[in-house]
Amino acid sequence: MHEIALEQFVSELDAGMQSHLEWSRKVLRCAVLRTSPGDDVLKTEAHELCCFGRWFVQQRANFEALDASRTRSLATEHQVMHDAIRAICSRVMEGKPGEIEDLDRFETTQRRLVDLLAYFKTLAVSLSSQIDPLTELPLRHRMEQDFDLLTKHIRHRGSVQLVMMADIDHFKAVNDRYGHAGGDIVLKNLAATLKRVIRDDDLVYRYGGEEFLLLMELSATNHAEEHAAQRVLDAVRALSVVLPDGASVRPTVTIGVALAGEHESLESAIQRADAALYMGKASGRNRYVVAENSPGEMPGQ
Repeated sequence: MHEIALEQFVSELDAGMQSHLEWSRKVLRCAVLRTSPGDDVLKTEAHELCCFGRWFVQQRANFEALDASRTRSLATEHQVMHDAIRAICSRVMEGKPGEIEDLDRFETTQRRLVDLLAYFKTLAVSLSSQIDPLTELPLRHRMEQDFDLLTKHIRHRGSVQLVMMADIDHFKAVNDRYGHAGGDIVLKNLAATLKRVIRDDDLVYRYGGEEFLLLMELSATNHAEEHAAQRVLDAVRALSVVLPDGASVRPTVTIGVALAGEHESLESAIQRADAALYMGKASGRNRYVVAENSPGEMPGQ
């Protein structure tokens, strides 16, 4: 999913539900008092002019990341509801009675729209429990599902899947010297560096504490896993984190790398990557170690 300020996203969904529930009162006022709901409401592009409509256009990619099919339904129901409002209010302002079909269409789409907004709110709240609030990286919840999905893709593309474990070196010393607030700043900056260095289709998670896990798709070429690990290592080595007191921290990571076997589970690949990581720690840190292939397995292709 694209990065979302989830708290703000949920707040806007609540506002969207409330504003569209209030349309019943606005339509009733128009019918009883013969007062215009506003020129913008009577325009054909009213669904794009309302506050929710403008926000929805800006956030559409995030809606689609949550559920593409229901996003299309939401867009349709929102437009049809505004079309029905325009039809009802236009006739009333012309001194004519509204059409029952327009009223039915308004009531139906309003109900569907509010239900869809409630659905997206539930989805976003659920997702918020799967996102690390400090680094804004996903936590472990979706790793298995993402790994299985990537495995299916690489079988069609003839590529291989890389599991990479990265652990910040001497992070306890950072916390001891600069406090947990300083350590948090280092974690945030390192997470941003990892997100920046990987490709759009690759994934990075906060695995726990100062440890991160990356799932990456690579071309099935010699030393591709080494090039990928070196790219991550170099990006972190170039990182300099300036703390509020002016102190500068230059973190390093040790990386364990495992090329997932064609039929290997995520758990097995993580265990091999983790073992390689500890070999790197024992060898002096600030380096990567590539795990041997799983017995009887060749890298997935």
